[in-house]
Amino acid sequence: MFRGRYAIPAALLASVGIFGLMAFSPSAAQADSTTPTTLASAGGGYTYPTPTTSPTVSASSGYGTANINLPETFIAPGQAIFDASCASCHGADASGTSRAPNLQGLGAGTVDFWVSTGRMPLADSSVQATEKPPRFNRTETLQIAAFVQSKTPGTGVPIPIVNLSAANLESGGSLYTLNCAACHTITGAGDALAGGAYAPSLHLATPTQIIEAIRSGPGNMPRFSEGNLTPTEAHDIAAYVHGVIQQPDDRGGFGLGGVGPVGEGFVGLLIGVGLLMLVCFWIGERS
Repeated sequence: MFRGRYAIPAALLASVGIFGLMAFSPSAAQADSTTPTTLASAGGGYTYPTPTTSPTVSASSGYGTANINLPETFIAPGQAIFDASCASCHGADASGTSRAPNLQGLGAGTVDFWVSTGRMPLADSSVQATEKPPRFNRTETLQIAAFVQSKTPGTGVPIPIVNLSAANLESGGSLYTLNCAACHTITGAGDALAGGAYAPSLHLATPTQIIEAIRSGPGNMPRFSEGNLTPTEAHDIAAYVHGVIQQPDDRGGFGLGGVGPVGEGFVGLLIGVGLLMLVCFWIGERS
């Protein structure tokens, strides 16, 4: 009798606990890869397919200063993909329509961010674009970016070469707290903004996407030029997000998904209310 009365609440608590731990356990961001050949100096997860022509690096001195030069051979296939999947909203020459904005002058990095995160193509232009599995593989994404970039060569946000090996995590943490945490929260879990908008979670963003977002300012996010954040500082932030936020050292045991008070409150309710319920059953059993 005694065991039977405790079995149901104990099983309920265990089920809720297991569900909560699974729900608050996002995976760390993976490298942007669809093929086996890696550009050695790229860092940050860029891989390119063979035997097609690979992008080249525009600079290599110092960390955080190199960008990718997309080959001209990417433009034609990129135009074909753009015509099939993007032109109905952005126009055949990417100059925009009443349904979607002008893409000319934004740069390959801006296009790469929106397409590689799955935010584009967007089915409903009246809602905030959400991150989802990308429709196009890495090569196709770069081809689309090359086509749009070809409309205004040399302008806009480039695709950065990300190398975090020399990044300063302490500097990145300070810069993230000052410039990013107010919207994305100190744990990178994201938060609601005014007008029904929201700052997305950073738990799945790649280092390349982080820097592209810093430079292009997608959605409601402000755009940080090199006058606001130097290339080195942008890489420090990307290293902090990719390392400390996405791969935390949970010395206390469970990381609870790195969502701060939400996960902690869940565990507090689970343990506090759960134990209280068991105590009440025990008191009732004794009486």
